[in-house]
Amino acid sequence: MQENYLLPASFKKWGWSIFVSSAILGIFPLFYNWEPAFLELDVPAIFIDDLIENKAIIGMTNNNILNEICAVLVIIGGLMVAFSKEKYEDEFIASIRLKSLVWSTYLNYGILLLALILVYDFSFMWVLIFNMFTILLFFIILFHWNLVKLKKSVDYAE
Repeated sequence: MQENYLLPASFKKWGWSIFVSSAILGIFPLFYNWEPAFLELDVPAIFIDDLIENKAIIGMTNNNILNEICAVLVIIGGLMVAFSKEKYEDEFIASIRLKSLVWSTYLNYGILLLALILVYDFSFMWVLIFNMFTILLFFIILFHWNLVKLKKSVDYAE
């Protein structure tokens, strides 16, 4: 019995729109220091450690939640893109999916190992932030690149 762990193929279109739009929106706070005032809220938090005053395990903190909204949407959209069925899903596509997942994991942790050796201080924090998304991004790129190669080889064979 084969387990079906993939989302329906129709989720891929929604996933792309969520993934791309939230990634673009997420760039603005990073590079332009843009944070809308209406998203400045008191939010529940675990392990509060402000540099100046508050230190607590559980409590409320004031935060602009644009980064969190964008990150959640990038992850949800990326998962929808990565783990939606293809129009014609078969065992070969499943093997491409598995191989892409393995290689994206190797690539992700290879970059993390290099960063552990070569990047320090607050710059390493940026590496960790981007590293949350790179395994999903690498998987999407590798999987779709391998699908394009497969389609070209099938078109060439015909």
